[in-house]
Amino acid sequence: MSPPGLTIFDCDGVLVDSEVIVCRVCVPCLAEVGIVMSAEEIADRYIGISARSMIADLEVRHGRTLPADFYEMMRYRIAAAFETEPLTIDGVARFLADWTGKICVASGSTPERVRRCLTLAGLLHHFEPHIFSATQVERGKPAPDLFLFAARQMGAEPGECLVIEDSVHGVIAAIAAGVRGFGFTGGSHCGPGHAERLAAAGASVTFAHMRELRSLI
Repeated sequence: MSPPGLTIFDCDGVLVDSEVIVCRVCVPCLAEVGIVMSAEEIADRYIGISARSMIADLEVRHGRTLPADFYEMMRYRIAAAFETEPLTIDGVARFLADWTGKICVASGSTPERVRRCLTLAGLLHHFEPHIFSATQVERGKPAPDLFLFAARQMGAEPGECLVIEDSVHGVIAAIAAGVRGFGFTGGSHCGPGHAERLAAAGASVTFAHMRELRSLI
């Protein structure tokens, strides 16, 4: 495989170990509005998509409208948890320090959350200002819009890009955009069978530690 002209990183679960925190925080938030789901169920269904898409799906599935302040309440509690819990994924900082290729972030999270997480993990300087969010496009993952937008903003053709994703939704979005997708399974939320699910979604390579990425590229 030829080296990518642009490597696009998802944020949550790839650059920062945030997905397990988000899913755990969502459990009591949902319980307070009468929706009972485990962290594992939340992870299986919603990792890789935006919080607003998650809320829209919950409202359809449960046939009700969630409180107007639910999104802000959930966002506040997640942000508070990030301030007190470790977000570092082993090997990420070393890879970014050594890599000289063009990179950016394309995340389903808001730009503010992405920047805060990267700041807490000591990674923001590697990416700023090249941080792109689902809030900037019409459709989030699994639609291809975000990756196409990121490639366009970075002056790259989709076919010369590589996406690093931890979610099935993200891999599907990459393939739909005509971008090569690698599946990362090093986040704390990735259990048995996760690599197989990413491969089934279209990931051409799966890997469990960032030290492997340079040789795979």
